[in-house]
Amino acid sequence: MNLRMRENRGGFAALHGLTLVEVMVALGLGSLVLAAVVSVTIYTARTSAAMVNYTDLDSKSRYALDVISREVREATGVLSFQTNATSATLTLTNGIQGYGIRLYYDAKAGTVVLSRTGQNDLTALTECDQWGFQLFQRTPVFTSTNVAYYPATNGAGVLDLNLCKLVSLSWKCSRTILAQKVNTESVQASQIVLRNKQ
Repeated sequence: MNLRMRENRGGFAALHGLTLVEVMVALGLGSLVLAAVVSVTIYTARTSAAMVNYTDLDSKSRYALDVISREVREATGVLSFQTNATSATLTLTNGIQGYGIRLYYDAKAGTVVLSRTGQNDLTALTECDQWGFQLFQRTPVFTSTNVAYYPATNGAGVLDLNLCKLVSLSWKCSRTILAQKVNTESVQASQIVLRNKQ
């Protein structure tokens, strides 16, 4: 406790303490300053973590897009596909090089794995919340606002893999900050033409 010394009339020094009101005011002001410093520190830490996570997720998504695009672009055709709530599989072939390509999404593990015949599996994406694809013909449809593509369906409206010349991929990856998913997600979408498809 801060003590003040004052001389009284007789020349003797007397010690006086702080009053209760002064102590309460000092504690109140100190608490306000401490609360402001703590909240600014938490906000700064959360913002920094969000930026680091976003940058890292974006970098990993761009890497995955490069790897997957290269394989899909070089493919000569789509062999099969499967989509359901917890997984999705897209199988392609490269008849020129003589190998198969399989993309497999596991929602439970949050991964997209790229498999090539004769090579080890490559986990292209982690922390993936959504991954999907659509199959289209190559012929574009021009509208006043954008370019769209015809689905790879035959005259009866049934998906025909022989008509597929373009694969549209999309995914969303995210991370948590202090157990909350806020401002840390990377969304990617790409349309890839099978260049070697006849």
